[in-house]
Amino acid sequence: MLPKFDLNEIKIAHLKYTSGEVRATSALAPKISPLGLSPKKVSDDITKATGDWKGLRIIVKLTIQNRQAQIEVAPSAFALIIEALKEPPKDRKKQKNIKHSGNITFDEIVDTARQMWHRSLARELSGTIKAILGTAQSVGCDVDGRHPYDIIDDINSGVVEYPAS
Repeated sequence: MLPKFDLNEIKIAHLKYTSGEVRATSALAPKISPLGLSPKKVSDDITKATGDWKGLRIIVKLTIQNRQAQIEVAPSAFALIIEALKEPPKDRKKQKNIKHSGNITFDEIVDTARQMWHRSLARELSGTIKAILGTAQSVGCDVDGRHPYDIIDDINSGVVEYPAS
């Protein structure tokens, strides 16, 4: 016989999820069923919560207590940059190897860095800004019409001013 679990105990599960799509419940069942939750209901709730990030792979944090799941969306730096580019949602099954091009401002990079700072291992905001600029380079976009690595070099040399915190 299985041991009874404490109803007040808080369980946390992190899932990588393609937002806006209804995912097969067979992937959720091994993590959620032992906690007394319906995988179908949780999958529908996740789909509703991730509707703003349609077509992007994001991390979803499930906080489970007393057989109730609370869903928190934690977008990655890539998802935040794509959102800043204001690109329309794309169907990943129909379009492969999507090239992202565009221009975002340095202020949007700083805002993205502030959102990601608590998950970053950087001690200062400048380290997180450099990480976001590296992600912008890998996405293929420019920052204020310049290549992101040029801005990283300017930050290292002290030419570019950025907020302290």
